[in-house]
Amino acid sequence: MLISPGEILETIRMIESEKLDIRTITMGISLRDCITNRLSISADKIYKKITSSAQGFIKTAEEIQTKFGIPIINKRIAVTPIAYVAESLEIKDFLPLAHILDKAAKEVVIDFIGGYSALVHKGITPGDQSLMESIPQALAETERVCSSINVATTKAGINMDAITLMGKIIKDAAELTAEKDGIGCAKLVTFANIPEDNPFMAGAYHGMGEGEKVINIGISGPGVIRATVERHPDASLQELADIIKRTAFKITRVGELVAREAASRLECNLGIIDLSLAPTPIEGDSVALVLEAMGIERCGGPGSIAALALLNDAMKKGGAMGTSSPGGLSGAFIPVSEDFAMAKAVEDKILSLEKLETMTSVCSVGLDMIALPGKTSAETISAIIADEISIGVFNNKSTACRLIPVPGKEEGERAVFGGLLGETPIIAVSKVKADNFLRRGGRIPPPLRSLNN
Repeated sequence: MLISPGEILETIRMIESEKLDIRTITMGISLRDCITNRLSISADKIYKKITSSAQGFIKTAEEIQTKFGIPIINKRIAVTPIAYVAESLEIKDFLPLAHILDKAAKEVVIDFIGGYSALVHKGITPGDQSLMESIPQALAETERVCSSINVATTKAGINMDAITLMGKIIKDAAELTAEKDGIGCAKLVTFANIPEDNPFMAGAYHGMGEGEKVINIGISGPGVIRATVERHPDASLQELADIIKRTAFKITRVGELVAREAASRLECNLGIIDLSLAPTPIEGDSVALVLEAMGIERCGGPGSIAALALLNDAMKKGGAMGTSSPGGLSGAFIPVSEDFAMAKAVEDKILSLEKLETMTSVCSVGLDMIALPGKTSAETISAIIADEISIGVFNNKSTACRLIPVPGKEEGERAVFGGLLGETPIIAVSKVKADNFLRRGGRIPPPLRSLNN
């Protein structure tokens, strides 16, 4: 990969003044060879597999960061879904495995480990059920374990029984971490069409079609895109799309460079480069500000969806030309608490839950890091999830929910999570109920577009 001196200087500017970074380097590790019929043996094998596979992972990431001068913010691991790995154990309490994952994550000094997961889009096995029931306690008792549940696909339809269960799980997880504003829910994602190679938490897991050990990269750069857009105030929308596309290409080349170096050093397969704009609570590092730089007075106002659609599409087109291995979620993220300008729009009542839901139809991920009143019922949470999941299934895209009912707090109060998770005002939720709809149970059939063989 040849990079010109001009590109090097431009990249330096992006890093120093526009907050360009590698948001995450994520090692995917297969645990399929850890499947046994005894808990003690499986737990030991899982711990040894993770710690031996990730030996030197942090040191390598730090060396690459120094070599190229590119900040690498998070170092993470994703593993084979634990519901699959533990199915043959015939145990109902999966909590010891969550603790093993947490212990291994601490040993190799990574930020998060993903894969305390189950894929239940067409049905729930006894192993899936055991894992799901253990999630609230697992997230409360561990520091670094993340959980994801896939409840729907375009091919299979929507498992409404699983969605109903997720509402209860989210409420329980919030209550068990009430002293930290329900932060347990920030480590739990409900997905439709979950990618097998997503490097971002909390939804990362190592898919069944993946190799033994891979490196996946999640790039970032909302600040870079915002600065680029601001330098072209008179560009037409078509010209603006091209400008964003060319900038996304350059950002992606940085991710490709890091991914190849890491995969080579760690003797892993090169996985994917996720072409996502992932914001942070740092001022300026915001997708909402990109939309405002494009000409929307405030994010959430009229025109926001059109602007976000243009941004998402241009990012994908430019990024796909910058790497031969695009994947993950790829596009623009709109996590409310992690984007200070998005959170401010909620505080000012410009951005509502319903507007956010509509915006998710044209971006990479769904209702993300949204704080709800603590009294919101499990049934209402499930109904919100069902709405969001339907957008993914019927539009043949990945989408997800990270909803946090903050115990003891009401609309307008603030939920504070800290670090990259940020803080946000608690958003209003409709008082209209869908309990009778949920009680029908079963599955919503897949759309006609699923018949594409």
